[in-house]
Amino acid sequence: MTRFIIRRLLVTIPVLFGLVFLVFALSRIVPGDPCRAVLGERATDAVCDDFIRRYGLDQPIPVQFGLYLGQLSRGDLGESIKHSRPVTELLIERLPTTVELTVWALLFAIVVGIPLGILSAIRRNSPVDVGAMVVANLGVSMPVFVLGLFLQFIFALLLKNTPLSLPASGRLSAGVEVMPLVQVWGLTGLTGIPRGILDFVSGIYTFSALITGQWAALLDAARHLILPAIALGTIPLAIIARITRSSLLEVLGQDYVRTARAKGLKERSVVIRHATRNALLPVVTVIGLQLGALFAGAVLTESTFNLAGVGRTLFEAITGRDYVVIQGFILIVAVAYVVVNLIVDVSYGFLDPRIRLR
Repeated sequence: MTRFIIRRLLVTIPVLFGLVFLVFALSRIVPGDPCRAVLGERATDAVCDDFIRRYGLDQPIPVQFGLYLGQLSRGDLGESIKHSRPVTELLIERLPTTVELTVWALLFAIVVGIPLGILSAIRRNSPVDVGAMVVANLGVSMPVFVLGLFLQFIFALLLKNTPLSLPASGRLSAGVEVMPLVQVWGLTGLTGIPRGILDFVSGIYTFSALITGQWAALLDAARHLILPAIALGTIPLAIIARITRSSLLEVLGQDYVRTARAKGLKERSVVIRHATRNALLPVVTVIGLQLGALFAGAVLTESTFNLAGVGRTLFEAITGRDYVVIQGFILIVAVAYVVVNLIVDVSYGFLDPRIRLR
């Protein structure tokens, strides 16, 4: 197992290098002037010449790429052209929003999608099965922003001032605040990487409020995440439900399942203990792949629900030709995606003992 993990990590190095180079080159080939995109009406020819020299944009692309690799080797993601702030600070500030939203959306998709798929499989061609698959097809076909606006209209407008009312946007209500971990734990003098880690965790409001006992803030942050998590997680939910159904139907037709039934085992035991575990292999694969889809869908979801996360930041960086932010954020997202897929591969050995990872 250890050798497999090391081998996979080594294989990812050229993949990440190629991704960095591709993003670096494409961001500079795309038409547009970063100076005028950032400075607007203040972008005179003299100012733009100074701007281009200051950020090294007058150098050939291979030279710029070499300088960027030198920065990465020192753990420096560069400084945002538009915000004049280190990209690391922007990541610590905005990545927690997307991580929190993605986790909630994925949990929603898994908790609802897998039982829905199992129920459809064991009641094949019944009204329950047909209804579940209709809902799944609707979930796949409905765009994220359409579903988000629809949920806002229902729960924030029609059900306003009722127990079912939910916030339409934002992360916290006015007057509600989640105290940072450095303040709760009296570590305000902390600096460097430990301070960055604590600030990052503090930005995940639900988790931070949970571990520090800020129950009112936890409840408020969770209520604000319900609608965006449902909007973002509906498409993965539908895909997970459909894959679970088809995979379980295939497993239920295997000889060992018929043998288990012939031995007199209860149907629940046959389905849960024998069939479902083997049927989860393709489901786990799909869940891992959906992480990338959730990050991609976060662009529209964060815009719809006014959440300042990675999606909105990348959109603003692309439209504003902020090359450094684009490169840094995509690199971090790619690393997260690679790690999740590694975890998925390792999980195969636990789900199916017949699989040996050497």
